[in-house]
Amino acid sequence: MHMQTAVLISGRGSNLATLIDACNSPDFPAEIICVISNRENAPGLAFAESAGIAAVVIPHTAYSNREAFDAAINKELVSRGAELICLAGFMRLFTAKFMKQWQDRILNVHPALLPSFKGLNAQQQALDAGVRIAGCTVHFSRYDTDSGPIVAQAAVPVLPNDNAAMLSERILKAEHRIYPLALRLVAEGRVRVVGDQVITDEAAEPSHALFNPPQR
Repeated sequence: MHMQTAVLISGRGSNLATLIDACNSPDFPAEIICVISNRENAPGLAFAESAGIAAVVIPHTAYSNREAFDAAINKELVSRGAELICLAGFMRLFTAKFMKQWQDRILNVHPALLPSFKGLNAQQQALDAGVRIAGCTVHFSRYDTDSGPIVAQAAVPVLPNDNAAMLSERILKAEHRIYPLALRLVAEGRVRVVGDQVITDEAAEPSHALFNPPQR
């Protein structure tokens, strides 16, 4: 049985494309049943259409408030039988009511090692802080922005002379690897939320540490 998954986007949809590719594997435990965008011109909608996945536009500008917009999103999700939501560059904040309705059923990817560097421009925040290791996080969303139990993280070294665009590109490649991994773990039922933490059953242990600067 495949976990019925909806992906929400606002823009280019590069993580959506990666999730679609993963779900095309016969042994992958999730199926993307629809893609919802709040912007009709979101380039990512083309990925859904080319894959034969229902592409739905629900423009937030058509609703007088966040509650009405969230209700429209929820109605679409329920009508399609969605069990899980994957946020992939969805640039809208949900109300507390919506978050409670979908508690522990909303995955989000963020281009930083949470809980550090929440919010926008996380890559530039990392550079400004002078960290040597940046990365990305897939987590269950909570009402507070970029917070919630962490499912998976990937570490990315910050290189000399990096700028935000260069670092963002490397982090995005890591996102494309951990988002399908996190979705698989959740869809296989190997992830449990206990308090504010994720417990992963039968998880392999990392084989090495990342050093920056590297050890000689």
